[in-house]
Amino acid sequence: MQKVLLIGAGKGGTALLKRLSRMKMLKIIAVVDLNPHSPGMKLARSLGIFTSTDWKPLLSGQIDIVIETTGHHQIFEELMKEKKKETIIIPGSIAYIMYQLIEEKEALIEKLQEETYIQETIFNSTNDGMIGIDVHERVFLFNKTAEKVTGIHKEKVMGKPIQDFIPTSGLPRVLKSKQIEINQQFVLNNGVSIVATRIPIIDEKGKLYGALSIFKEFTEVEHLAEEITNLKEIQTMLQAIIQSSEEAISVVDEKGRGLLINRAYTRMTGLTEEEVIGKPAEIDISEGESMHMKVLKTRRAVRGARMKVGPNKKDVIVNVAPIIVDGKLKGSVGVIHDVSEIQMLTTELNRARQIIRTLEAKYSFDDIIGESEEMKVVIEQAKLGATTPATVLLRGESGTGKELFAHAIHNASDRKYNKFIRVNCAAISETLLESELFGYEEGAFSGAKRGGKRGYFEEANNGSIFLDEIGELSAHMQAKLLRVLQEREIIRVGGTKPIPVNVRVIAATNVNLEKAMAEGKFREDLYYRLNRYPISIPPLRHRKGDIPALCAYLIRKINQDYGRNVEGVTDEVIDAFMNYHWPGNVRELENVLGRAIIFMNHHETVIQSHHLPSLELQKERKKINIFDHTNNATLSELIDQFEEKIIRKALEENGFNRTKTAQKLGISLRNLYYKMEKYNIAKHNTQKFS
Repeated sequence: MQKVLLIGAGKGGTALLKRLSRMKMLKIIAVVDLNPHSPGMKLARSLGIFTSTDWKPLLSGQIDIVIETTGHHQIFEELMKEKKKETIIIPGSIAYIMYQLIEEKEALIEKLQEETYIQETIFNSTNDGMIGIDVHERVFLFNKTAEKVTGIHKEKVMGKPIQDFIPTSGLPRVLKSKQIEINQQFVLNNGVSIVATRIPIIDEKGKLYGALSIFKEFTEVEHLAEEITNLKEIQTMLQAIIQSSEEAISVVDEKGRGLLINRAYTRMTGLTEEEVIGKPAEIDISEGESMHMKVLKTRRAVRGARMKVGPNKKDVIVNVAPIIVDGKLKGSVGVIHDVSEIQMLTTELNRARQIIRTLEAKYSFDDIIGESEEMKVVIEQAKLGATTPATVLLRGESGTGKELFAHAIHNASDRKYNKFIRVNCAAISETLLESELFGYEEGAFSGAKRGGKRGYFEEANNGSIFLDEIGELSAHMQAKLLRVLQEREIIRVGGTKPIPVNVRVIAATNVNLEKAMAEGKFREDLYYRLNRYPISIPPLRHRKGDIPALCAYLIRKINQDYGRNVEGVTDEVIDAFMNYHWPGNVRELENVLGRAIIFMNHHETVIQSHHLPSLELQKERKKINIFDHTNNATLSELIDQFEEKIIRKALEENGFNRTKTAQKLGISLRNLYYKMEKYNIAKHNTQKFS
């Protein structure tokens, strides 16, 4: 081992010290530097190496090599004079070259070790056995799977001829023939059967470096074959299921190219597999956008999208969902429904619903949309009325939801498990209304059914009957209805025997019954029978705060009816709705939304202002001077105008307190409500009302 004296512990000397201290062929005896506290001197002392500030005394000892790293020419000359004959002096420039060579060597060794480790890790992580030989038939590769299959440890075979432990190996043959052998069955010395593929290792210039064998146990290959067979069976079953489905199915890959369609798809669209498979997803669309491409972009399912497909422009509704495997998007699958079939089923369903609706109520108080104070008061009144057996009179303008309240009252009452019969008194002619309400006896009139017929009141026995448009009844029918309310019995047309009935009557009207009484068109005694529990439903213009919630509810309902997927309305639309006076109330709002959705494109999901029909702004009532005889107004009109003026003035004088106003005018609070609605007296300051 060569003994070394290092002179100079600066940056270069310190770096050289680090490298030389790890070399087995050299031993550093001492390190010399004028600065005993330099980093190099500290490092030398930590390594157990002698340090000094003078090199001359050290030359008397046994020193084989002196490395001078200071670069001072004078020190080098003194070293040459003082050294022994057999001592080698290496100047600083040569020392620096030595340092670089050592650095490069260690970096190269480290890189080779890293590459070797990566290669071994890759080879050992595979489930295939690997054996490699060089041109001298010596083993240079033997991975862990090869150890497991052959039962031979790697240390015993590395660098040795392969015939020493696998005498029948085919690798030497491949080495000589330079030909690839694929899937060759082979039995090892331990009796394990394998399937091997052998390939020669040849570079681009044709130089041979060795041969490589990649193999699996034969039992594992059989297992893989069974799995492949099972996968094919599953694929065949899935194909059979898809092809036997009556629903049209379309599948595309992650790039939107057609993968699979079934026979139902071909029947519906008129497109064959040759026209669809491998083609872009848009190939089958004649009107609308591809839902497959939309799903592939958003990774979200699409439901109820309407479009036209195929050369015949078939009107369809599609549901498309993404195919995601282990978090990766693999494509999408679409199910296509024929709109004509859906419409036929919808028609049948509606017909069934019409039958059911005549027998039971379908709405509850949960279906009534309204968070305004006006609606909360009305709902609480209706809930209280539902718990009493009294006749309920629903009053309000057309389209305010009187029938909805009637359903809810019945469903909240103790009669909810019995029938709920609805009758529109204005929709049935007077000649038929009596027989429909009270029934008739056999032979009561020509065309009467044999055995007679039960009327609506008998059908609703122990349940509820909803008489809509009660203000349209004739005087004769008013008298008949009064008897039912008073006596709880009916007499059929053509009959004489009274039939007792236990029916809860819910009536509704948009007519001014008080005015009708004054004009002799409505019986006063019937009015008081009906008006035992009156409920006034406010018009939409008096509860505009409910418009956003109503819009959301009505859009969901229209989506179901029209097969659309509209999500809502813009703030601009809400502002337009809030500035409109809604003479048709909620029914008009539903009409406006429905018309907007009809004229929207199928890809649009939000109602905007340009979708709406023109809405006229509320116009101020024309004020007429009752003393101006040029206005040609009748006496009744002049009285109404004067009454409106008095009510407005009384409200202003009482700070818009409706209770005080009613007391001052000498009328009931409910009558004041009615007159305010009649004359469209808006709530100028809602907080001041009580």
